[in-house]
Amino acid sequence: MKDLVETTIASKLVYEGKILNLRVDQVTLPNGREGSREVVEFSQAVAVVAVKEDNKVLLVKQYRYPVGEVLMELPAGKMDQDENPEQCALRELQEETGYKPRSIQKICDFYTTPGFSSERMHLFLATGLTEGEQSPDEDEFVKVEEVPFDQAIQMIFEGKIQDGKTIAGLLAVEKKYR
Repeated sequence: MKDLVETTIASKLVYEGKILNLRVDQVTLPNGREGSREVVEFSQAVAVVAVKEDNKVLLVKQYRYPVGEVLMELPAGKMDQDENPEQCALRELQEETGYKPRSIQKICDFYTTPGFSSERMHLFLATGLTEGEQSPDEDEFVKVEEVPFDQAIQMIFEGKIQDGKTIAGLLAVEKKYR
């Protein structure tokens, strides 16, 4: 595999933001030539497939400015600096939906868009849910939807669910646990 590895020659931070950084790296390519790579640095994140006793999955509707649309998504968010993935999953589920699980288990983790971003997503399944009160961040506006699990799967193929982490999460649970 060493014949595929690119080696960093130089790195320049172009933008430092509140939730992400952008850097441009000069690299030596496997063929010995030089190239340029633009990298979005982003913290790790979590997404939670929360399934109620009645087999309904909790989804949130949220306006996503970069795409200019309201999307239907799994509860999710970025990890704080001192958080582990499970702590973050529990926090995000409660903040966005108000629910707390009796059981939470990690399904998998994956890179969301490794062609330009370092973001690593940790995916969890939450069950035994107890309803509580939402406490979203002050700049976060979400509406919780309870959707029968089979209908959520169908919504993927109808183009009604277009968010990548949500598609991956629902299909992973469908394959592994159903």
